[in-house]
Amino acid sequence: MEELSQAIERYKQSMHGAGSRSENHAGSRQVPPPIVYTRTRMVECREDVLRRNRVLAAFDRGSFVDGYQLLRTQVLHRLRENHWNVLGVTSPRVQEGKTLTALNLAIALAMETTQTVMLIDADLKRPQVHALLGLDVCRGLADYVLEDVPLEDVLVHPGLGRLVVLPGGRPIQRSSEILTSPRMSALIAEVKHRYPARTIVVDLPPLLTGSDVLAFAPSLDALLVVAGEGVTTRRDVEEALALVRGAAPVLGTVLNQSGRSQGNLKAMRELAAI
Repeated sequence: MEELSQAIERYKQSMHGAGSRSENHAGSRQVPPPIVYTRTRMVECREDVLRRNRVLAAFDRGSFVDGYQLLRTQVLHRLRENHWNVLGVTSPRVQEGKTLTALNLAIALAMETTQTVMLIDADLKRPQVHALLGLDVCRGLADYVLEDVPLEDVLVHPGLGRLVVLPGGRPIQRSSEILTSPRMSALIAEVKHRYPARTIVVDLPPLLTGSDVLAFAPSLDALLVVAGEGVTTRRDVEEALALVRGAAPVLGTVLNQSGRSQGNLKAMRELAAI
């Protein structure tokens, strides 16, 4: 953990004095009206599956819940002060907990009454959001982009607060071409501006295993980088942060431990923000 902290600190120092895109934001936020789902498919997630997969909605209290609430507060503060609402979640490599972090952060955000949240599974080579929710493989982003399936036919409301999920759909190997397609760019532009109080969380592929994140960076407002204790090396963190420097602002780094949920969230409180 100390080595990862040192790598993050070096990134902070390299960015110090480079300028900030932040802008003070004042004023109250109105509560969005209740969502009425007419075309979006509604599904019921089994609590035992959510609990087994450590999905936040299955837990009422404890350090696990507290950690994500803290992360939500930190993320919202940075997004709102910069008038941002499209956040990508990535990691240096695979098996570091980025998809679970993206899902749990999206759920935590959706529990706030002042906004709605859309979670997009854009890790098209290895789409996993539907599996964490206990859903069967279904149509999703790949079908929307490649087959011109209407957006309302692939969105899913899992009954978790004000959250709508766009699953990845079937695995696609040439995923970077999809993420940079005109239809994908139009989708992000549409969902970004359709509602005045919406946050979009995008689960992205790992940074060091392909070009997807850099290709998709122009559509993002900011990035959150997830590292795995005992999995991610200091060199991986340094290379990942160097790779995205100048491409998209990095809000912070979340450190997941490979043990049970309480360990995960203890580390998250320590390293959630850069």
